[in-house]
Amino acid sequence: MFDLFDVFLLMLFATACAWLWHAHGLREHALGLVKQHCAKSDIELLDENVALRRLTLLPDARGHKRLARVYGFEFTVTGEQRHAGSITLFGKQLGRIELAPHPTREPQPSAQVIEMQQWRSRHLNSDDHTRH
Repeated sequence: MFDLFDVFLLMLFATACAWLWHAHGLREHALGLVKQHCAKSDIELLDENVALRRLTLLPDARGHKRLARVYGFEFTVTGEQRHAGSITLFGKQLGRIELAPHPTREPQPSAQVIEMQQWRSRHLNSDDHTRH
């Protein structure tokens, strides 16, 4: 019924399916890490997506060459321009997240609460000086 070649093809197909399933899980993990980084950096991830750019051998934090997945994504600061970014994963371990040069937002001035007594003392004192 089944010969050895049929079993080999079935095993090859099962291995390919398992690898694709695992790769999809890693892509979702990369997307989660990018979303966290964008939120922390006060930038907006565009298209809510990361895309596999390449599989390559890269040195990890200890300098050992390992299989790395490099995903690309796009982000914006102002909503007008798209900027490229990339995330490198060694398995589920984060290698690095790189962002292309981009403008930064000006910090918003914080509202300062002044008590009425302080305001009066400042303004009354300045009015006294201008009258003389």
